Amino acid sequence: MREISLHILDIVQNSIVAGASLIGVSVLEDSEKDVFSVTITDNGKGMSEELVKSVIDPFTTSRTTRKVGLGIPLFKTAAELTGGSFKIDSVLGEGTVVTAVFVRSSIDRQPLGDIQGTMLGLFTSYESIDFVYTHELDGKVFKTDTRELKEILGGVSLSEPEVYLWLTDYLSEGERELLNENI
Repeated sequence: MREISLHILDIVQNSIVAGASLIGVSVLEDSEKDVFSVTITDNGKGMSEELVKSVIDPFTTSRTTRKVGLGIPLFKTAAELTGGSFKIDSVLGEGTVVTAVFVRSSIDRQPLGDIQGTMLGLFTSYESIDFVYTHELDGKVFKTDTRELKEILGGVSLSEPEVYLWLTDYLSEGERELLNENI
């Protein structure tokens, strides 16, 4: 994978398969500390200690259609190539937290990529799941919680054409403002 947003999509897909009803995606960028971190949390079924230890192995997967699972090992490698770190914390029956920490200035750090498109796709494709997306850049924060959006919309689908277009603009504008304030 060439973009961090694609790693995020892959890990979130794991959370969805694990039965999560609430998934958090947090991107934290701190120029002063030279840190770029991604944390994905879920309230899915969690993993045993043994499974947590084995999921970094590309030959461990719960899929029946193929014998390899590359998402977590690739994300781990991407973070570690920058001099960063990778950690999975999970509790059976409670959920999982995946954290990838990158050295922000590293030439080997992949770009964030199309995070707006990634989050838009998740929001509109999995409406039975709630998402909290937070992007923090040098102390400035853009946050979106689908629970709040759904409450405001009063039952109107996030994939309804007018809502979809508004949500597209909202996510793009939020990211743009975050980046422009830090230039």
